[in-house]
Amino acid sequence: MMQEENDLALDVPFDTERLDRLMEEAGIDVLLATSKHNTQYLLGGYKFIFFAAMDAIGHSRYLPIVVYEKGRPERAAYVANRMEGGEHQNNPFWTPAFHPAAWGTLDATRMAVEHLQKIGRAGARIGIEPAFLPVDAYQLLTARLEGASFVDATGTLERLRAIKTSAELDKLRLASELITDSMLATIAWAREGTTKTEIIERLRREETERGLTFEYCLLTLGASHNRAASPQAWARGEVLSIDSGGNYQGYIGDLCRMGVLGEPDAELQDLLAEVEAVQQAAFSKVRAGALGGDVIAHAQETLKASPVADFTDFFAHGIGLITHEVPFLVTNHPVTYEGVDAARPLEAGMVLSVETTMLHPTRGFIKLEDTVAVTADGYEMFGDRGRGWNRGGG
Repeated sequence: MMQEENDLALDVPFDTERLDRLMEEAGIDVLLATSKHNTQYLLGGYKFIFFAAMDAIGHSRYLPIVVYEKGRPERAAYVANRMEGGEHQNNPFWTPAFHPAAWGTLDATRMAVEHLQKIGRAGARIGIEPAFLPVDAYQLLTARLEGASFVDATGTLERLRAIKTSAELDKLRLASELITDSMLATIAWAREGTTKTEIIERLRREETERGLTFEYCLLTLGASHNRAASPQAWARGEVLSIDSGGNYQGYIGDLCRMGVLGEPDAELQDLLAEVEAVQQAAFSKVRAGALGGDVIAHAQETLKASPVADFTDFFAHGIGLITHEVPFLVTNHPVTYEGVDAARPLEAGMVLSVETTMLHPTRGFIKLEDTVAVTADGYEMFGDRGRGWNRGGG
């Protein structure tokens, strides 16, 4: 009861009981979160706009740090850039301690060390994010905290973010809907002779005008499997594959839709139907309580029996604040991480990106990528439009 009262008084924007449990399982006393995505999550969605598109400043870089002690949210701190004082004045951060005096990695680390010393946890088991902690910051931590031990907290924070709140699901849903709208509008706009570079720029405009932050577009035309921007122009009868990632308030939308300039012939209809069959096989196994590996296995079995199996691939992964996160369902394919969640049950609130990619030798790159949220009795698909052949040229 006391814990709940403390959380309510502080208005902590995440599940402290879940984080405390995960920290206990990992042997962590105090957490130092330093990645942009995890500090954003722990701060309830806040990200400093000045460093949204860069990290470097002078001879160093921006290093936000959220300090959280297990079971003691009233001792939490946010170490920030000096300019973030104005942000705090307008919309105060929930952490009781706020240190807006850092300009670089060493300034920020010194403040974090001082905070740990102040709360008497300088010799604790400290959780860090090794892949998101600069070497000079780590060296300073180990030098100043002689009695401390350091634990990799990457998995702990990934598990914390795995179950999305209703507000997070709303953002992921909207991101997917807006990207789908943007891709369909871009396909309809493109004409014969429109280049890949022009199509990508059009998509960027469509996404930003809808309130998204554009991140990338992977685009193919015709028989080519090359997805980079180029002067290649769209020709009549050719397919177009448009795969884009953008975000809404930090939450990722990542989908792929297909276009054709003219009417799709029978072969194209059949090829996209094979891709759709694999997608539907995966969807049929998505529900809370089902093993994540069952989603992969059923889709792969369906693909193995397909006439396009030799040049088609299936993949699925978690998605949220970043494009590959818990649940991790496939080992080293194609991104190099382990499929540690294949033997775990899916949970309601998890969100998956499900994708089937065909590299056809003569017709080109044919792909569907969809986003689905796991529910108690199945799934909800986000951006569920335009999954067939979309006509270009107006």
